[in-house]
Amino acid sequence: MRAETITAPQSIAVTRRVPTRPWGDSARPVEPQLAAPAVPPDPEVSAKPARRRFTAADKLRILKLADACTVPGSRGALLRREGLYASNLTTWRRQREAGTLSALTPKQRGRKAPSPDPLRRENAQLHKENERLTRRLRQAELIIEVQKKVSQILGIPLATSEAGGSD
Repeated sequence: MRAETITAPQSIAVTRRVPTRPWGDSARPVEPQLAAPAVPPDPEVSAKPARRRFTAADKLRILKLADACTVPGSRGALLRREGLYASNLTTWRRQREAGTLSALTPKQRGRKAPSPDPLRRENAQLHKENERLTRRLRQAELIIEVQKKVSQILGIPLATSEAGGSD
């Protein structure tokens, strides 16, 4: 370190320490590997934060630690350390008292899948069959129209049946 004297306002001399470079006053030689600038961390934050999920084992471990807290303030320290609220402990205790570990697993969020109703299944099947038959009917009508036009072009009279035929 070397000292540098600076004259401050009102004629007061101030000595300031100036750090010296180990390589002197000349510029330090730069190696290509060290010259690369440091990459700053990505400042972008995701639009929707990921929801924390606790396994049943984690919940039981935290409940066991919370039940072991006897010193005033130790439960609060545990909650801060784990990043939880007291309501989490209350909810998990209720689930534990319900008696099943499956109650401690996180529930699926969102709209529930409809129950497999036999009437709905039959209704869907009938709709599908109705559409299939409608397509076949359209195809049969198209074939009949083509046959009528061909018979008109060739001059062949068509025999009409009295049982349901139309002409």
